[in-house]
Amino acid sequence: MFFCISGTICNPGPRKSMSKLLYIRLALFFPEMVWASLGAAWVADGVQCDRTVVNGIIATVVVSWIIIAATVVSIVIVFDPLGGKMAPYSSAGPSHLDSHDSSQLLNGLKTAATSVWETRIKLLCCCIGKDDHTRVAFSSTAELFSTYFSDTDLVPSDIAAGLTLLHQQQDNIRNSQEPAEVVSHTPGSSQEADLDAELENCHHYMQFAAAAYGWPLYIYRNPLTGLCKIGGDCCRSRTTDYDLVGGDQLNCHFGSILQTTGLQYRDFIHISFHDKDILTDLSAESEVLDVECEVQDRLAHKGISQAARYVYRRLIHDGILSQAFSVAPEYRLVIVGHSLGGGAAALLATMLRAAYPQVRCYAFAPPRGLWSKALHEYSQSFIVSLVLGKDVIPRLSVTNLEDLKRRILRVIAHCSKPKYKILLHGLWYELFGGNPNNFPTELDGGDHEILTQPLLGEQSLLTRWSPAYSFSSDSPLDSSPKYPPLYPPGRIIHLQEEGTSGRFGCCPAAQYSAKWSHEAEFSKILIGPKMLTDHMPDILMWALDSVVSDRAACVSCPAQGVSSVDVA
Repeated sequence: MFFCISGTICNPGPRKSMSKLLYIRLALFFPEMVWASLGAAWVADGVQCDRTVVNGIIATVVVSWIIIAATVVSIVIVFDPLGGKMAPYSSAGPSHLDSHDSSQLLNGLKTAATSVWETRIKLLCCCIGKDDHTRVAFSSTAELFSTYFSDTDLVPSDIAAGLTLLHQQQDNIRNSQEPAEVVSHTPGSSQEADLDAELENCHHYMQFAAAAYGWPLYIYRNPLTGLCKIGGDCCRSRTTDYDLVGGDQLNCHFGSILQTTGLQYRDFIHISFHDKDILTDLSAESEVLDVECEVQDRLAHKGISQAARYVYRRLIHDGILSQAFSVAPEYRLVIVGHSLGGGAAALLATMLRAAYPQVRCYAFAPPRGLWSKALHEYSQSFIVSLVLGKDVIPRLSVTNLEDLKRRILRVIAHCSKPKYKILLHGLWYELFGGNPNNFPTELDGGDHEILTQPLLGEQSLLTRWSPAYSFSSDSPLDSSPKYPPLYPPGRIIHLQEEGTSGRFGCCPAAQYSAKWSHEAEFSKILIGPKMLTDHMPDILMWALDSVVSDRAACVSCPAQGVSSVDVA
């Protein structure tokens, strides 16, 4: 069956009858499933027929099951069980909710939406345990997703088209304008000397942050020799010699840590592989951080705070730090981590600072939505964060996600091109580049009257009453009390790519420069092929190696000062 689909993303009028045709087509899958099942049973019985006929039937059965499986997956991903009912109520404004019945209906829809997302997350994370912390994280994450998508009925292909247009729009703006200059503030008399010293420290401590990923990352970085180097450690038992806690394949992890860091067995006092916090980290609610400091506003990311609190209890209550300093009292305490681990490291360092005033933290690619503005400023003196390029995680927060959604809605509302053309052109642009000006995103002649049937069921895709949207692209977003604006930890070093190295960062000729950056430079999510690859620890390590070696080889640079920070 062939459908000629017309209209644009925000003008579904020409294809308004498509939904009925799709439901009819979906009904035809039931007899096809019966036919495919009978064919599978017939093949299983091993009926003796001509070999060509049997092969033809087998091929038909296999193709039928592939089509059925693809249809089921598409329905699960695309189909909205609420039928888009949330969007009109979320965008209709306060006057629509004056009646008690309307309010009750909206609350019922919100509960149903949360339940739908909780079911999806449980199916996606079916291998994770079902303890109380996991159930709370399921509910919290489901509520976040249901709130985020409540006022739209965009399908994944709409979002992909919007991201494609946003990427081209950002490149067009960057090519035509000079970037806005952001004033950076950093203590000390010489920013360059301070930057060189901290880059050296980051270069050293990134090895430890990467080692925390264990043997999978080590094998990935050393595909030819990695398994041979740690194979002996995987088979060796050292649980009686070292305090190893939790997780499978402990000795494989231990062996990869030794190879990555270059340390010896005697350098370790305690090793714990505890990996059940990832779902808790997705909980984007805030809570007051229980620390001893003069800061009044101590809001922090609830999920990451709980993970840091777990490590804090192990270090203090189990006497691990006391044991470490009894062995090496001349050492100082340094805490490192990558990604969500970087956020947990920053929170842990803040918790330990009252007892260990000299504590330092190096957070690599930490999430932006970590804690309040006051804690961000408080952490400047003992935390350094390192961010590479367009990495999405240091720009990721609920506020920034709302801003991204608003920008997606704006750009697809202003685009007059069919979605298939947007996606095909975007695929070519991502793979091979090109001129972003060749694909305008604004309606020709500024005629917006054709957007008569937008996705949100209102007169404009930019909903008038939703606090997440406004007609000015520069206006600040109103923040929810449950999800207040949160900020990254400490001072931020930004590694930026100079020139072009290829669309996906696989070219070894890429060169990077380093600078101190203000947190405002990470207040918007940037779209591009490298927004995910820039977050990978191996890519970050490679870029850091490149920057440190280039700065060390620069004969015109001032004398570089290297701080001496001992490791515990």
